[in-house]
Amino acid sequence: MSAETLARPVTEPWGFFRVEVVRIDELTPTFRRFLLRPVGEERLADPGFDQRIKVVPPSPQGIDAMPTDPEWYAAWRALPAEQRPPFRTYTIRGFEGEGLLVDFALHGPDGPAARWAIDAALGDELLVLGPRAVHPGPHGGIDFVPPARSDHHLLAGDETAAPAIARILEQLPADARGTVVVELPEEADAAYLPAHPGFTVHALARGGRPHGEALVERVAAVAAEHLEAHPGAEPEEVDIDEGLLWEVPRNARGGAALKSAPLYAWLAGEAGTITAIRRHLVKELGIDRRAVAFMGYWRQGRAEN
Repeated sequence: MSAETLARPVTEPWGFFRVEVVRIDELTPTFRRFLLRPVGEERLADPGFDQRIKVVPPSPQGIDAMPTDPEWYAAWRALPAEQRPPFRTYTIRGFEGEGLLVDFALHGPDGPAARWAIDAALGDELLVLGPRAVHPGPHGGIDFVPPARSDHHLLAGDETAAPAIARILEQLPADARGTVVVELPEEADAAYLPAHPGFTVHALARGGRPHGEALVERVAAVAAEHLEAHPGAEPEEVDIDEGLLWEVPRNARGGAALKSAPLYAWLAGEAGTITAIRRHLVKELGIDRRAVAFMGYWRQGRAEN
C-alpha cells in the first residue's frame, strides 16, 4: 500500500496514514510512548483535547489488508473474520516535529494492540486513521465538549483513559477548575499525569482490588463534595454486552449541550465501571445528563475492535 494509495480528497476530513515507529519511551511501569512518523508527505491535524484515532497494529493479517477507502468500515466488516486486521481506538497524546505521539497502557485489556506494544521495535509500521491536516475541519472525534461555563470539571477513568485525561489537562486554561480521578495499576503510574494549577488529581493505585472499585468510590466522594444531592431519573439501561456505551451530549451545531453547569463530568474506561459512575451521578445526585459525557472504551474480559 503506497502513500499515494492512502491519499484522500481534501473533502474527506479523515484518512489513513502509514506511520513508522521512530522512538519508544518508557514513561512508567504501565505507560509506553511511541513517536510515530508518517511515511508519506501528508500530516495529521491536531484538533486538541481528547482527539481519538484508530490504530491498526502489525498482525498476522498484515496492515496492507486493511481497507482504506472512505467506506473502510463496511469493507472491513465484509471480510471473513480471520482476514480482518485488528484495530483499536487511541488518543493523540501530542506531536513532536512531524511525528505523532501515542501512549499505550500495557496493563490494559489483552488485545492485539497492547500485545504488539509490549514487543514493539523501532521501524515497525502501522496504520493510523486520523484527522487530516489539509482538511479545514471540523474533523470530529473529540468527546470533551463542556458547557461554555462550568464551575467544576470532573475527569475520571482508568488507565485506558489516562492519555486523554492528560491531554485535556494540558490544554485547559489555567483558570479552569476541577478534579481528576484515575485508577491505575501501580503507584508509580501516578507520575504519568500532568499537574494543572486548578485541578486536584487523585491517582489511585489499584493494588489487589477489583478493577474499577476504587474509581467508583472516589468519584462518588468527590461529586458529593461539590453537589447537593437532588435524586433524578433513572438513566436508560445500556446493554454493555451487546451495545456501545458511548454518549457525548451535543447540540445540533456540534457544540456543548448546555450553556452552563455546576459540574461537567467526562468519564471513560471499562464499560461496567463507567455505567456505575454514570448511574450514581445522574440518578443519585441528579446531575443533568446533558452535563455527563461517558465512554465505555472496553469491557472486562473482552478484547474488541
